Amino acid sequence: MDKFPITVNGERKLREELDHLTNIDRPRVIDSISIAREHGDLKENAEYHAAREQQSFIEGRIKDIKLKLSNAEIVDPKKITTDKVVFSAKVKLFDFESEKEIIYSIVGDDEADIKSSMISINSPIARSLIGKVEGDIALVETPSGNKEFEILNISYE
Repeated sequence: MDKFPITVNGERKLREELDHLTNIDRPRVIDSISIAREHGDLKENAEYHAAREQQSFIEGRIKDIKLKLSNAEIVDPKKITTDKVVFSAKVKLFDFESEKEIIYSIVGDDEADIKSSMISINSPIARSLIGKVEGDIALVETPSGNKEFEILNISYE
């Protein structure tokens, strides 16, 4: 399997989630299953089935996080020394359509959160920015038509 990029902060959040699932959620759901078993007939025991379903979700998520962490290539933005837009860049843009400045951080798929201005490296905007330098114009193809952005500033924090 190929390595996929993740920021230091993204890796920390995944490890925190793994720790929480392993040490808090997993034991809690195991206790719930034990308590539900004591209520008798398992075929018609809704509490038991709900707890088992939750256990299945937790175990699947633990497996997923472990796989992601084992295949992650951790990128520390503070160690990047380039004037081009690459993974983990914080990019200040001028949107010609709205005539507003916007800032995006380019992160891994699991870290992407548009509400926090964090866009996936695989998003159309990020793909159009990669390799560009300050002053360049990026053309992004969107379903509603092409959008143009001017790169005002690139930083790595």
